Amino acid sequence: MTQTSQRPLRVLAAMSGGVDSAVAAARAAEAGHDVTGVHLALSANPQSFRTGARGCCTIEDSRDARRAADVIGIPFYVWDLAERFREDVVDDFVAEYEAGRTPNPCLRCNEKIKFAALLDKALALGFDAVCTGHYATVVLTEDGSRELHRASDMAKDQSYVLGVLDEKQLAHAMFPLGDTLTTKDEIRAEAERRGLAVAKKPDSHDICFIADGDTQGFLANRLGGPAEGDILDESGAKLGTHEGAFGFTIGQRKGLKIGHPAADGKPRYVLDISPVNNTVTVGPVEALDVTSLTAIKPRWCGTPPSGPGTYTAQLRAHGGETEVTAELVDGSELNVTFTEPVRGVAPGQAVVLYDGTRVVGSATIATTSRRERVATGG
Repeated sequence: MTQTSQRPLRVLAAMSGGVDSAVAAARAAEAGHDVTGVHLALSANPQSFRTGARGCCTIEDSRDARRAADVIGIPFYVWDLAERFREDVVDDFVAEYEAGRTPNPCLRCNEKIKFAALLDKALALGFDAVCTGHYATVVLTEDGSRELHRASDMAKDQSYVLGVLDEKQLAHAMFPLGDTLTTKDEIRAEAERRGLAVAKKPDSHDICFIADGDTQGFLANRLGGPAEGDILDESGAKLGTHEGAFGFTIGQRKGLKIGHPAADGKPRYVLDISPVNNTVTVGPVEALDVTSLTAIKPRWCGTPPSGPGTYTAQLRAHGGETEVTAELVDGSELNVTFTEPVRGVAPGQAVVLYDGTRVVGSATIATTSRRERVATGG
């Protein structure tokens, strides 16, 4: 059954300044809970305003969150977690790219900031739960344990970035938007009915701490600027040069600037990134086919699985599901084999396992194995 409470709870509502978190806080208050709003100041330099629909955590967002809290009629505070955010999310993001991996900062923020730093502080202050505007569902089982499930509406489901939450954290998590079948337009209409000025505010996209969307420029600024290296084909032949291996991701097609087509005339994709010798290897799309992977640092939304099992896996925040077999080895390494090969899988990404709609857990991809291709020649 869906998580319910027989008594009013003291709820700390994380309010980003967007429409989802504002409606979530309003619903929690309407349900009779004692709600306090809090905006997390995550930027050390929040003076700049949002650029288009990008970014978040600016002064503008803080003011929008405060206005929403005033309309809802709840107390509101701003908590400065900028240093913790920089250490746990931004520095981790830069280090992962420097190592040739592709991190997911939203997932790391949920793990380290919203449901570690924020939840720990909330519990210390006597709150019972943290409420966010995520689209996911916490289910209370008959034995009293809690499970994380997909949102009722798959189109808005955000359980992938919440797969790092353990059962203790789920016991204090509240997602008021997760179990309602409403479109984003209906959420905006609800916000308008409630008198919330954020009803028409555009969603934030891309990476919140890179407001202009220029990830490569952001990384270059922190990793010492352009560092020219070679772009190679699968045989090791040089095809061109680049200005930093950190500017590429596995499966990337655009922006390679090789200058001349492959012998077969087909597009080439990034296959491997080697930060050690600063090289990027490219090849045909078929070379991206991954048959299995190993993942580390597993986090389980409940009891860890025992023995091999059949699940579905999601490999990116807005990706689909694929059938897999998975087994936890020595309690620390997850071996995953795909029923059918998948493409664009990169070390550093998260693999999240599902049993139906239930989130089993999440782990960080360490290595991938690709399908052997039969060589062809003239």
